[in-house]
Amino acid sequence: MSPALFLVVFLLYVLTMIGLSIWISRWQTSGEDFLLGNRSIPLLLVLGSTVATMVGTGSSIGAVGQGYSHGWRGAMFGVGGGLGMLLLAKLFAGVRSYNFMTMSEEISFYYGANRWIKGLVAISMLLASIGWLGAHILGGSYYLEYVGKIDPVVAKAILAFGFGTYVVIGGYVAVVWTDTIQAIVLFAGFILMALFAVYQIGGPAEVSNLENGSFEFLNGAQLLPSVSLAVAIMVGILGTPSYRQRIYSADSPVTVKKSFYLSGFLYLMFCFLPALIGICVNQLNPQLENHDHAFLYMANDLMPAAVGMVVLIAGLSATMSSASSDAIAAVAILFRDVYEMFMGKMPDNRQMVRNSRWGLVAIMIAAFAITLPAQDIIRYIKDMISFIMSGLVVCTLMGKYWQRATWQGGIAAILGGGICTVLFKFTPSLEAYWGGPIIPSLICASVAGFLVSLITPVNTVTDAEALTTLATERRKMEMHDEV
Repeated sequence: MSPALFLVVFLLYVLTMIGLSIWISRWQTSGEDFLLGNRSIPLLLVLGSTVATMVGTGSSIGAVGQGYSHGWRGAMFGVGGGLGMLLLAKLFAGVRSYNFMTMSEEISFYYGANRWIKGLVAISMLLASIGWLGAHILGGSYYLEYVGKIDPVVAKAILAFGFGTYVVIGGYVAVVWTDTIQAIVLFAGFILMALFAVYQIGGPAEVSNLENGSFEFLNGAQLLPSVSLAVAIMVGILGTPSYRQRIYSADSPVTVKKSFYLSGFLYLMFCFLPALIGICVNQLNPQLENHDHAFLYMANDLMPAAVGMVVLIAGLSATMSSASSDAIAAVAILFRDVYEMFMGKMPDNRQMVRNSRWGLVAIMIAAFAITLPAQDIIRYIKDMISFIMSGLVVCTLMGKYWQRATWQGGIAAILGGGICTVLFKFTPSLEAYWGGPIIPSLICASVAGFLVSLITPVNTVTDAEALTTLATERRKMEMHDEV
């Protein structure tokens, strides 16, 4: 495929998304409009944006790469994501009725609206969102680097500028609309690629005969690393702020449940496609230097140019839709929680659209910077989830479902997960055995949270009092509209 042709089509696609954002931006009148779509996002858009976010960088680049190097283990990415979405629907869809604005608000509510845990969670969630955004920039840059023959650093900068522009202009409503459009494109692209890959190796009957087409990853020493991958992705779903934004912005709890359950089941059905593509590419060319290029090799080097272009744009759609969601979640946390924590007041709602746009620019720059030393997308994702999210997920579950949990225990869980991940990285033998630090980090976070909660005073703030405190904080921002 001609690099110039690919770059031209990519540019036209981005300009189309920007045009849609400009049209949508005409209705952005307040901070809540810009960050949450006025809490009125209907079922179709919640479903479309959730699916597009789930089938992102990890599925298009990481899971296909796992399929290339480890066979059907690549499906574990989708298994973890699907199960995580079903659990999110079951355990947390009901929080839509509380009108939270960020995940920091939600978790602090479970601990009596405690300011210490709210501040720590806000910073952690901001880092998590920037970390996910970095993963999508890294994954998307592979397309421009491999197909467009662009320098890796320049590729990352172009991608960040591309999707950053339409998010900065259109806000959250632009995100859900562009995500829904991109979900249609990416599903078509993945199905086309899977069909072509199977055709190239000789048809469906040949799949089971391929060297890496067995289910050996479920046996022996490969089992624990495979489970670790699924657990890491499941924890990522439960702890990623962008999925919580879907809850807070939906028009009702019923919409959240329906869209999340549908998304989870769709993802479980979808999960075998990336692995299948990777397995087929391994058969066609087992000598790829970088397994993360398996998806790109199939689309660019083996498929007819027209079909390959559709697939490549579909993959980029997946990456850009996920990135835009994490960007908008990050700026919501920045101005709702982090700003209030450091400035001692809520931001002026009359300036929120403008400030949010500048905040998005700063977040894009930060995410771009952390991708510069990264190379392996799956390793990046697993380490980032283990370090930031393992303790946060334990903290959230403790606070919501264990009455004896204290804010000190919640902080201990967050710190315990992160410390365990850091120590784990200095022990290569454990890394090889577990396949990543996520399971030990969850265990350490749980033990730390449980023990510290038992030795610290019981929370005496009622749910009603906590909700009143959080609602009062939000009204401080909204009151500027009345001046």
